[in-house]
Amino acid sequence: MKKLNIRPLGDRVVVEPAMAEEKTASGIIIPDTAKEKPNQGTVVAVSEGDKDNQLTVKTGDRILYGKYAGTEIEVEGDNYLIMSETDILAII
Repeated sequence: MKKLNIRPLGDRVVVEPAMAEEKTASGIIIPDTAKEKPNQGTVVAVSEGDKDNQLTVKTGDRILYGKYAGTEIEVEGDNYLIMSETDILAII
């Protein structure tokens, strides 16, 4: 895992989305236009929270998040999402 020079604020986390599926279970290759946006990823940076709200997730956790959660950013050629911890549905 790369070290990021991003420090999220408030209750936000930075997530590296998982890659979209390239083929189906039966081996059919999925074209780029038909790929669904992934809804899981790995937490790469976590804010410190505040004294009233400590964050549940930590760096390295694999998570599920809502389909339209977060804001897409690009850092050093890699794509990430910044989202509120409330957008995270589960740790897997």
